[in-house]
Amino acid sequence: MSEPAPQIKILVVDDHPVVRDGIRGMLERDDRMAVVGEAGDGPEAVALVRAMDPDLVLMDLRMPGGDGVSAIRELRASSPTRPRILVLTTYDTDRDIHAAIDAGADGYLLKATPRTELVDAVVRAAAGHSVLAPSAARSLVDRNRAATLTARELQVLSAIARGGTNQEVARELLVSEATVKTHLLHVYPKLGVRDRAAAVRVAFQRGLLD
Repeated sequence: MSEPAPQIKILVVDDHPVVRDGIRGMLERDDRMAVVGEAGDGPEAVALVRAMDPDLVLMDLRMPGGDGVSAIRELRASSPTRPRILVLTTYDTDRDIHAAIDAGADGYLLKATPRTELVDAVVRAAAGHSVLAPSAARSLVDRNRAATLTARELQVLSAIARGGTNQEVARELLVSEATVKTHLLHVYPKLGVRDRAAAVRVAFQRGLLD
């Protein structure tokens, strides 16, 4: 008889002890998993990863003692592949999703994820697959589409975000007002919006404007 596969060693990172207890309880009902440690913030998570070498980290994002994105970035600076890092958070804004994935997270889930889906996601992430909540997947698809904005289109959006009218933007960029309007007409479908105010809002949400 073949020996059972080794358990997935998991570190749970969340600033709420009750949440950590709940996650531990859900995961340890599956004999493929063992929660080997808990951390209450990002710096503690980094220290425990180095001390315990878990296979996978379930990482919250916004924690008073140190955020998850900074911890992910620090862990990835030490090792690009281990441990696997799966974000588990209540936040599903484009900015949070993009920051976590860009820092090196291997997946992004919401705390509302049903237990069976969470367990499946942990197994898949530990095996090397990317795991994304539907909202995170849509956000990344939208960002990839928006990434096709040209440098000039971004300049136009930036000038509008500072309060410029089409006429003022045209004067600033040394182009005609008709050219500004044409750039905007190209931007709208790329961002999935219908007007300049929405274009600016979405551009900020997706991190295209600072």
